[in-house]
Amino acid sequence: MKRRNFIKASAGITTMATLSSLKNIADSLPETGQKMPVLFVGHGSPMNAIEDNEFSQKWRQIAKDIPKPVAVLCISAHWLTRGTFVTAAPQLETIHDFGGFPQALFNVKYPAPGSPTLAAETKNLIKNTEVGLDHDWGFDHGSWSVVKQMYPEANIPMIQLSVDFYKSGEYHYELGQQLAALRHKGVLILGSGNMVHNLRMISLPKNADPSKGFNVEYGFDWAIEMNELFKKLIADKNHKPLWDYKTLHKDAHLAIPTPDHYYPLLYTLGVQDDKDKIEFFNDKAIAGSLTMTSVKIG
Repeated sequence: MKRRNFIKASAGITTMATLSSLKNIADSLPETGQKMPVLFVGHGSPMNAIEDNEFSQKWRQIAKDIPKPVAVLCISAHWLTRGTFVTAAPQLETIHDFGGFPQALFNVKYPAPGSPTLAAETKNLIKNTEVGLDHDWGFDHGSWSVVKQMYPEANIPMIQLSVDFYKSGEYHYELGQQLAALRHKGVLILGSGNMVHNLRMISLPKNADPSKGFNVEYGFDWAIEMNELFKKLIADKNHKPLWDYKTLHKDAHLAIPTPDHYYPLLYTLGVQDDKDKIEFFNDKAIAGSLTMTSVKIG
């Protein structure tokens, strides 16, 4: 599917509820007494959804290490919109938004339930923009490829929050800040993208193992340098240079030629508080111009 097909216009995809009904639904999502961690996951190739490799193994281990969520709120690099929307249908389709992969990948279904309750709660929390309740979008591969490995029984409700492709990094960071209350209600907030993501410059060494596909550990100098800079700023909790990434470094345009895979990181950083610990995992450059580096916050 071409990138432009991911960008949905706002007309015709929103079903609005009254403010009073939204408040009643939101009040039904209680606090759990513990604060959930937050994840940014480098999702890489869609094949990671069905392969047993070092990246998918770590996703499964993370799911075992953290509390079982009441629900998952995913911000995926593959739902780009004009405006901000949240999926509000009780059941969502599995979207196969890619091409050129084996039929086994297209056969995958991830039948986790949606959550109109969490959708309404999310809408209520966000104050810096109007949030539309969407009943047309499903689970794109940025969400289900990761969550399928984490929660294969598909018994945990999941919703997606769209990425307004026309807004700044600061907008996405500030929107993320407004989601913090969900951490106390058992919601796992998961950003799915890649810190360094330049598909046009993908390259494999001549001796690469073909069975690994793109998952060959190999990175251009600029990709490794930018990834290390991102990690240092995250570890230092110095977020402004990250949302103002265009002025961060001369090679930012190589690491982030378009911000779709980078913006989900900003949501997860926005949700972070001063007491949260930072842990990096799957910290590898692959195929020259991608990094799988992921972050556990809290």
